[in-house]
This record gives sequence, structure tokens and C-alpha cells, in this order.
Amino acid sequence: MNVEALRETRDDIMDCEVKDQSGLNDFQKKPNQVEIAIPRVGIERFRVPLTFEHHDGHTMNHDAEASMFVYLAKHKTGANMSRFCKILQEEGGQKSVNHEFFKTVLGRYRADLRDFDDEALIEQAHLKLNFNYPVKQKSLKSENWGWQYYACEWEGIENKEGRVLMHLTIKYEYSSTCPCSLSMSKQYEEQYRNGEITEGSGIASAHSQRSVATVKVVYDVDSGFHIERLIELLRIALPTETQSLVKRIDEQAFAILNGDNPMFVEHATRRLSTVFEHEDTILDWTAKVEHLESLHSHNAVAYIHKENPKV
Repeated sequence: MNVEALRETRDDIMDCEVKDQSGLNDFQKKPNQVEIAIPRVGIERFRVPLTFEHHDGHTMNHDAEASMFVYLAKHKTGANMSRFCKILQEEGGQKSVNHEFFKTVLGRYRADLRDFDDEALIEQAHLKLNFNYPVKQKSLKSENWGWQYYACEWEGIENKEGRVLMHLTIKYEYSSTCPCSLSMSKQYEEQYRNGEITEGSGIASAHSQRSVATVKVVYDVDSGFHIERLIELLRIALPTETQSLVKRIDEQAFAILNGDNPMFVEHATRRLSTVFEHEDTILDWTAKVEHLESLHSHNAVAYIHKENPKV
């Protein structure tokens, strides 16, 4: 096909029989002659403050970046980009962000981004929000607490049958102590005590490092699953979560906790799989686990996913 034929000329642009309410040419509503559908058309990085409903019923304001898309049929020239923003701001000004919020906004995208009211609903709509989600975290031993923040990506996708699936991604930070290093350290300390080795001071420290599990789960919008539940599952699988506020007694408890949970990156991925496979509301999941090595200049990384997804 001659790509030059796709170029819009000045005459093409000015010869616009469709006008908006002010009388200006509405080029976006002109019929498209190329007949190529586009799976996602829309906006990314639209910054907006939103009120989020937490699982305990409380609401908090969070700055968010929104990505919004619709399916563009092959006979359509383009999507009305400003409507994405207008709808999100209207709904966000009246309601807190929860599953019902996603359903409402996605339904409006499918209906309100049509060019004409007598058209069928748009086949598919997407809303993705990126934000930092704070959750209170109790200190391990002392009567203190702090805010633990989770980088979240929360996306709802509504298909032409009206089914809404939620895609939730969380970055979870934890500490990982190398089992091999721990074993060698304890072996050295024992040999030093027995007089078999005189090198060093008799104390060896196993290498451990801040680690990150980036986990994405897919679930039905009406399943009852929520952000806090994913955090709970991550804390079960990887209990050595980094701490937001510690006193000395908490720091010692954290050292004990790490000693009880030594893990390679392979252990961490299998821990995640063991926990997620028993959560029936999760239809699909993927995870990337990174151990940001304190021994090496490189990182240990593993990827894992659900073997038999339900979607």
C-alpha cells in the first residue's frame, strides 16, 4: 500500500462537513477511509488528585497519574481526548476511588466517547491509575507504627460484554539474607570458637540486601479482592518487609526475622507462588523478584507467573 495515500492534505482537513457546537470544523468526527482499527487510543500521564477509599472505610487523598484508553473502530478517525479528562475529573470530584468508581468511569468512557448517541457502545475501555498507597505498619516489638508506602498501578478494563477485570500491580520491598552466606558465617564462627580458625574477630555477617517483588494480579471487579489483601499475601509470603519506624528492640527483632527466613531469589519466587495459588479470587498473576545484591555489583532476578490462568 502507498503510505503517501495516508497523508492528510490541507484540502482534506478543511473540507469538513462536521462542525462542533461553536461552528468549528470537527475533524475528529470525519469518517476514516483507511479502515484500520486501533486497540488502544487515549492519554497517559494525566495528573490528577483523587480521594481513595481504603479497605477500613477511611478515605485519603493521593496524587495520581491516569492513563485512559478506548478501542477505536476501523471506520473512526480519532477519539475525543478531552472527554477522558473531563469524565475522570467529574467522577473524581464526586466519588472516592474504589471498584464502583472504576465501573462508573469505564462505562462512561464506552458511552460518552462515542461520536453520536445512536452508535453502539465502544467495544473496550481502560482506566489505569499510578499512585503511592500508604498503609499503617506496626513496629515489630515496640508500641510504634509508621506509614509504609506501596507504589501501585491499578487498572480496570471493560470489554464489549461489560465484564470488568482489574489489574493490580504493587512494588513490595523486603530484606533477603543469603542462605549460603548465612551458613558460611555461622560455620566460621563455630570454627573460630573451636580454635580451628584464627582469622578475624570471631564474628561474621551474612550478606543481606533490600529486595523488591513487583507483583501483578488480575481479579474480577466484584470479587471482593482489594489492595490491602494483596499486601497481606505479600507479607505472608515474604515476612521480612522493610520497616518504616524502628527502635533498637525492633531492629533486633528484624535481625532475628531475617535469620529465620534466609532466601535466594528462587526461594522468594516459590514463596509467592505457594501463597498466590491458594487465593481463589486471583485469576492470574505474574511476579518479578529482584535481590539488589550487597555482595555483587549485579542483581539476582527471577520471574514467575501463574501456570494455569483463569482468564
